[in-house]
Amino acid sequence: MRRVRNLLVAATAVAVVAGLWIAWFAGSALVIDAPVDITVRPGAGVAAVSRQLTDAGLIAEPYTLRLLARLTDRAAAVQAGTYRLDRPLTPLELLDKLARGDVLLAEVRFIEGTTLRQWLAQLAQEAKLRQALAPRDAAGVRAALGLGEESPEGWLFPDTYRFAPGVADTEILKRAHASMKRRLEAAWAARDPSLPLASPYEFLILASIVEKETGAPEERPLVASVFVNRLRKGMRLQTDPTVIYGIGEKFDGNIRKRDLTTDTPWNTYTRDGLPPTPIAMPGMASLQAVSRPASSEFLYFVGKGNGTHQFSRTLEEHNRAVAKYQLKR
Repeated sequence: MRRVRNLLVAATAVAVVAGLWIAWFAGSALVIDAPVDITVRPGAGVAAVSRQLTDAGLIAEPYTLRLLARLTDRAAAVQAGTYRLDRPLTPLELLDKLARGDVLLAEVRFIEGTTLRQWLAQLAQEAKLRQALAPRDAAGVRAALGLGEESPEGWLFPDTYRFAPGVADTEILKRAHASMKRRLEAAWAARDPSLPLASPYEFLILASIVEKETGAPEERPLVASVFVNRLRKGMRLQTDPTVIYGIGEKFDGNIRKRDLTTDTPWNTYTRDGLPPTPIAMPGMASLQAVSRPASSEFLYFVGKGNGTHQFSRTLEEHNRAVAKYQLKR
């Protein structure tokens, strides 16, 4: 009996000491002299984190953290991702950080007016993204977004997207598509009801043209008004960016007279109305400009060479502007 009693006493003492040790460990901040990144792979757990912290010298051994996680019911609550430890925090705070998925985020920024081909090239260069899109072309994007046979051009909203390293590139595309759908729906709902546009898709097409025609924010409503006025009069849009889009990868940076007369589905010099698809990803300013174009009688505009344009009401005025700003006469 004495031996059993001694064993119980010893076991109780060990339990008390262990409990005190774990309590002290749980409330003692890890000493972090410089930022440390800990990566948790999908399916990994506290054991993997404990080993990394031990290897980094932040904890003496991996077992206490694992035991603390089990005792506090946090062992299974670990989300994959890269975590940055850049300030002192207790093991309990660390376990909560892992459970929240408070991961280090990367970001990718897409510029207004870029095309699907440029988006795909940019995504392919993002080393922190998991390359899941297959095939890496318009067909792959259509499948990922559920667009059926519709072109994905124009359907992705240019913005900065933050993501946890290891996220699939298709997730970025889905977020950008959802963002564009929301913004297009709002712009379409707020539009001038007299616009000569039959659907939100036609609205998106025209917004992409406005986006490519000017980078000057104050000009977008005027540019939109020119195209709306032309559509109302049954005039061809005659906009160079649509011709360039139709040329595709063969475009060498110079648009020639033969390009304007060579027919493609997107050549608005040879075809009436809007092109069949958007020609780029429009930003919010272009969507708003098409929603509420400026009230004008302008039918023409020409670049001044400084990023802005001269707008004209008649062909005679336009020809004088071309001679002044393009031909330098």
